[in-house]
Amino acid sequence: MILRVYRAVVCEGQQAAFQAFLEETAIPVLRACKGMSALRVGWPHEASPREFSMIMEWETLEDLIAFTGENWREAVVHPDEAHLLEASYVSHFHLRAPD
Repeated sequence: MILRVYRAVVCEGQQAAFQAFLEETAIPVLRACKGMSALRVGWPHEASPREFSMIMEWETLEDLIAFTGENWREAVVHPDEAHLLEASYVSHFHLRAPD
C-alpha cells in the first residue's frame, strides 16, 4: 500500500472557500477512485490556521497513477482550487503492516 500525504497552505482568508472545495469536490472524487482504501482529512488547527492535509491510502501505485497521471510524485491541483492555494506539498510512503 502507498500512503500519500498532501498538505495545502491556502491564501489568507480562503479557508472557508477551500473547505467547501474539499467537501463538495475533492473528497467525493477521491472516495470514488479505484484503489482508494482510506482517506483522512485534516482541517486547520490554531497553530497552523491556513493549512489543510489529506492522508490517502492507495492499494497500489498503479491505482495512484490512474488518479494522478504519470506525474504521481507531484501534488494534483484541481483548476477550482488553484487560485485558493499559496503552496501545496505531497509525500509518499510505503505503509508498514502493524506488528
